[in-house]
Amino acid sequence: MSKILLSQTDTRAPKSLDKQTTKEATGNILEELDELQNLLFAEGKHSILVVIQGMDGSGKDGVIRNVLGNMNPQGVTVKSYKAPTPEELAHDFLWRVHQHTPARGMIQVFNRSHYEDILVTRVHKWCDDDTARKRMEAINDFEKLLQQHNNTHILKFYLHVSKEEQHERLSERMKDPAKMWKYNEKDFEEAKLWDVYMEMYEDCFNNCNNPAWTIVPADQNWYKEYLIATALRDLLKGLDMQFPGMKK
Repeated sequence: MSKILLSQTDTRAPKSLDKQTTKEATGNILEELDELQNLLFAEGKHSILVVIQGMDGSGKDGVIRNVLGNMNPQGVTVKSYKAPTPEELAHDFLWRVHQHTPARGMIQVFNRSHYEDILVTRVHKWCDDDTARKRMEAINDFEKLLQQHNNTHILKFYLHVSKEEQHERLSERMKDPAKMWKYNEKDFEEAKLWDVYMEMYEDCFNNCNNPAWTIVPADQNWYKEYLIATALRDLLKGLDMQFPGMKK
């Protein structure tokens, strides 16, 4: 498998793609997802873990709201990962993650995830390369455990936003009253570390790629939402689920 190089990966939709037609297709897919999620919940044999990673301003919250927010909240839960608490730091790095993995019948969304422990920690040199390698091995084993022992299907998305689009979105948070609550001056400091983040993300993709990462062009929200909705729909349809019969 060829290595993922983010500098050579598009952040925008193909020019041949029509925005309005794609948005209409997404609407139809969201209707399918509503029905498929209900079937997943009723059958109770499979679980779905959706991992969403990306730089600040890549649109993680928007995807969760516009794609996954359309389904029955009984069967979809979201966990956001921020800096670990003192209690979490006193355990192994996966302790805080494992307790939020999905039960059968559920879709669990990670807004950031266990991958933060080999990304931001390496960028800021809180984690050395040797520790990172061991953590990658643990992550691979962890995901294998979920897949093999709980019938968990994992979708991993990296929202690939351009440096220019990120700067525009972060700047908008300083001007738009509806987005000011998201503003954090540290985001601009993190943006200065762009090249280091890209290096760490590429290392992550190339060493923790089973199941494979999907690199989602994220400069245009309509295309990003279409791709993620399509991937989730196709996964659910491929499970060949059936409604259970009446209980006797």
